[in-house]
Amino acid sequence: MSAMHVTKENFAEITASEKPVLLDFWAPWCGPCRMVSPLVDQLADEHAEYVIGKVNVDEEGELAQQFGIMSIPTLVVMRGGEVVERVTGARSKSQILELLTH
Repeated sequence: MSAMHVTKENFAEITASEKPVLLDFWAPWCGPCRMVSPLVDQLADEHAEYVIGKVNVDEEGELAQQFGIMSIPTLVVMRGGEVVERVTGARSKSQILELLTH
């Protein structure tokens, strides 16, 4: 299962999860986003203990604005509905996993 497509319609359900949540804010025209995207999908396939989703900032401008996204890719980790980690820029698969585990 690859990462979930996050929209304003399913956002509350996804972020209400008891599992840690990783949100990847991206856009199709963004080069670094295209490097991170397959890594995020791999983590979603390999780690059912996390909820992993992608937010297309072009389609979901409201969510991007809600999170104050100024640059992409931006990775946001949430626990209990609260943001606990946030990084901007391309990261390796191990760096992304580390965000979720610490």
